[in-house]
This record gives sequence, C-alpha cells and structure tokens, in this order.
Amino acid sequence: MSFRAALAAAQTRNDSLLCVGLDPEPAKFPGAWKDDAARIHDFCAAIVDATKDLVCAFKPQIAYFAAQRAEDQLERLIATIRRSAPGVPVILDAKRGDIGATAAQYAREAFERYRADAVTLSPFMGLDSIEPYMSYDGRGLILLCRTSNPGGDDLQAQRLEGGERLFERIARLAAGEWNRGGQLGLVVGATYPQEIARVRELAPTLPLLIPGVGAQGGDAEATVRAGWRPGAPIIVNSSRAVLYASAGDDFAQAARAAAEATRALLQRARGSS
Repeated sequence: MSFRAALAAAQTRNDSLLCVGLDPEPAKFPGAWKDDAARIHDFCAAIVDATKDLVCAFKPQIAYFAAQRAEDQLERLIATIRRSAPGVPVILDAKRGDIGATAAQYAREAFERYRADAVTLSPFMGLDSIEPYMSYDGRGLILLCRTSNPGGDDLQAQRLEGGERLFERIARLAAGEWNRGGQLGLVVGATYPQEIARVRELAPTLPLLIPGVGAQGGDAEATVRAGWRPGAPIIVNSSRAVLYASAGDDFAQAARAAAEATRALLQRARGSS
C-alpha cells in the first residue's frame, strides 16, 4: 500500500488527523528508566501501544536515536509499530538533503534499513536531491516548505524575482513539475496558519505535515481550518506534549489522555471547517 493510501485508511479507521512524534529523551523518562538509553525502544513502544488507535501516523525523529547510539532500537521500534499498529504509517523525520550517490544511500537508509513509509527531506539543493527517493514507488517524500521556527524567515520568507516567496516556490514546484509520481508532501509549521492556508492554495491536494501543535504553541483549530480540505490530507504532529504528559509510572496512560484530547480538538476543528 502506498503512503497516501495507508494515511487515508488510518485517518478514516481511527477518525484522526493526529500524528504522534517519537522524540525520546532518556533524561525525561519515568521512574527507574530515567537516563537509561537502553530503554528507548521500551518507552516509545509503550507510547505506541497506548495511542495506536488514536493516530493517523507515527513520526520517529532519527536524531534522538542516533545521538544515543540507538539506531538498532529505532529499527526494532518500527518493527514493533508494524506488529502493534498495523496499517498506521511511519514517517521517518530525517530532513535529509544531499545529491547523487549520497542521496541514494540516505534513501536506502530510510526505506530499506528502517522500512519507513515516508521521510522528511530538505529540498534546498533542488530536484536532484529528491530524485533518488522517487525510485521507491509509493513512499512519501515530505519536503520542508514553511517551518515553525522563527529563523525560518531568514530564507523561506524571502522574495524571489517576481515577488514570490521561497516557500511559495517550493509549494508550487512540489504540487507541479516535481511531483512526478505523486509522492510529494510538504512540511508547514502550525505557528503560521495564514501561510498554511497559502501553501494549501498552491498545493491543493498534497499531504501537509504540520508540526508545532502542543509544546511549540501552535493553534490546533486554526491549523485545521487553514490546511484541511476534503481529499487534501493534513497530518498534525504533537511530540513532547504527548510523550511527556507525565513523569510518573502512569506515563503511558497520560500520553493516551493527551493524545485523545488533541485528537478530539482536531476533530471538532475539522467539523467546523
């Protein structure tokens, strides 16, 4: 099943626009697991098990695993998701951006080693930095477009010749000539709902991965109004607000409650759109 099809099925089955980001920090683990990097898989697996019927995707952030020498635990975690939450797609948040043989190796890492359904990519080296990933038919390629950090203005909001802003050019290319196999999506931060709406105007059917809801302060209701349309999926990510909803032994139950509340908020916003 392609990423787009798996995403649509999971959103329908779980009635959810919510993606839970898996960004494990051992210093924040509960109880006896605190500071124990060997428990990364166990912590994330408990979150997955607690939220698997509430989400449309899971998004492990590769740096949180690699920094702890826990890439093997990331492989195990994705295999665990396949068993525990079959049909829920996995987006590998890697933000890779390189060309040629190096890009081909990054694509192999994402889709052969980790067996992700989609990967986040930086498009700033152009189309040939994305092409090696396109050979993996049906996998999702989600390009950074308008990110939620304040420094995104340094480049993404700059005007090009003719007046178009850089993030608008990326959205236009992703929705048009770059999207050869229908695999592309875009990352747009929840902290800029007006710009989510602009990206949706330029890319009317592409999946939008929207981080920044929860700990980063993005407005969930404004996000849904700006980006969601019938047949135009959004994937609204929350990481820390779910993962670390409790520092106690009830962390998994607290994560479920936080995810359930966020899913309900997104559902209400979708119903009023």
